[in-house]
Amino acid sequence: MPIEGFDYKGFAANMAEQAKELVPKELEDREKEYVVKTLGNFTLLAGEALYKDDSLNLTPEQAVFITQIIAEWSFHKSIDLIHSGILPQYWDSIMQKIAFTIFEVAKQAVLKNIPQDQLLQAVEHHVIKVYNQSIEELQQKGIIDEEIKNRAESQSNIDAMAQQAQAEREQQRQAEAAAQQKVQQEQEQKKSKNKEVKQPAIPQGGGITQKQLKLMSLAVVLKILSQDKVTTILNKFDSNDSLSISQYMNMADLESHLDGDLLAGCLREMKDYLPVKRKLTKENVMGDLLRIYRSTPREKIEKVIKNERPLVKRFISQAYDGEYSDIPLRVAGIIAQYVEDSI
Repeated sequence: MPIEGFDYKGFAANMAEQAKELVPKELEDREKEYVVKTLGNFTLLAGEALYKDDSLNLTPEQAVFITQIIAEWSFHKSIDLIHSGILPQYWDSIMQKIAFTIFEVAKQAVLKNIPQDQLLQAVEHHVIKVYNQSIEELQQKGIIDEEIKNRAESQSNIDAMAQQAQAEREQQRQAEAAAQQKVQQEQEQKKSKNKEVKQPAIPQGGGITQKQLKLMSLAVVLKILSQDKVTTILNKFDSNDSLSISQYMNMADLESHLDGDLLAGCLREMKDYLPVKRKLTKENVMGDLLRIYRSTPREKIEKVIKNERPLVKRFISQAYDGEYSDIPLRVAGIIAQYVEDSI
């Protein structure tokens, strides 16, 4: 009986449409067409084979998972072949070997209920193995030389896309920081022009409330921090408290109004709540992920990364076991931040 609810034709068409948006812009039109066509054909053939095989008893979700893996790797490896320098007449035979390998490895792994992270690792291992073997066969036959062989084996579009995503996220963060700084500057300019704005009065003697003491103590600290850190901290307060802190910061004699012992105690109390910029290390990234895992059901995290690339899924899965996948540290940091922001 066919897999009810599995529209393999619609799924293949959808994957091909997504590929049109993701294919590298520097490729020629015929090369872009090859990537999209190859992905669409292999996805359609795999989906149809799964749909018609009554012996598999797959669920629609399992069938989609297998065909999606084929679509993703077909996309990446066809681009790698285009960048390799190998002549186009040899592309199809290599891509057919890769697609068949993925289909068999993924299908058997799903039927054996192998964990998803292990399945993805197995698929990636066999894809790279078949790809490199095909390249070496071409060299042995004298079709390509050592230079093209080395260039072909060094291609990895999946890693290139991860690095591109990293750069885009960094640009977005810089843009947000610049916009935030601009808003802060506008606010400061507005306050400086408004001469009628009164500073909050500082009660004398024992009339200072605990809240006022904390705001004043924080103002003392902020006076020695950089503007971007000041902005980050002030944004965590409501508008009234933020304005009070800013006004306290503009008082040249603020410290003279505060008892030294009370100020020191208040600062110690606030120490744990002030943001600290940590160095980007594997230990910190893993620590952030493990902290997220302890407070968030695994099903929720897997739902967040459901449509991500195999590289991301593998990294997240291995982190559950306390293992650090061999990916660039900055990429790992971006993935960890993405997971935290998405939940």
